[in-house]
Amino acid sequence: MIESQHDSVIVRRLSRGLIPLVQIFALYILFFGQYGPGGGFVGGVMLGTSLILGILVFGPTDPLVVVTKRIAEADGVGLMIFVAVGGLCLIGGGQFLNYAELEIPGLAPPSRRYLGIVLTQIGVAVDIAVTAVSIVFSLSVMSGKGDSRG
Repeated sequence: MIESQHDSVIVRRLSRGLIPLVQIFALYILFFGQYGPGGGFVGGVMLGTSLILGILVFGPTDPLVVVTKRIAEADGVGLMIFVAVGGLCLIGGGQFLNYAELEIPGLAPPSRRYLGIVLTQIGVAVDIAVTAVSIVFSLSVMSGKGDSRG
């Protein structure tokens, strides 16, 4: 398990500036991914990577890491968002994830498609980010149990 924060002041300072930039870029990729390469998977990987960088650099007592541990407990939220969007499409009388059938009063079909795509991508991104962080926590706990080097 990661015992303490990184010993380099330069790494900590650079990470404090880099992590929010990566997260903002990940949100950009997430919300504008339907117009080009990117979307939920890439945005989720970038969000998860920024959280993992915080874990590695700032150690287990930092408030960012405490929040990250709470995020890791929310596994399945992304799947529930994804299924909820698909279920709303079914309730509207269409097929699963047929965004034109989303029943949202006052929105034209193109706006409903856009909203459905964005909500689906948010669900995928949340699930990918939580999975990446969970894997890191699991590996760090496993490596701490079997390590006999002291």
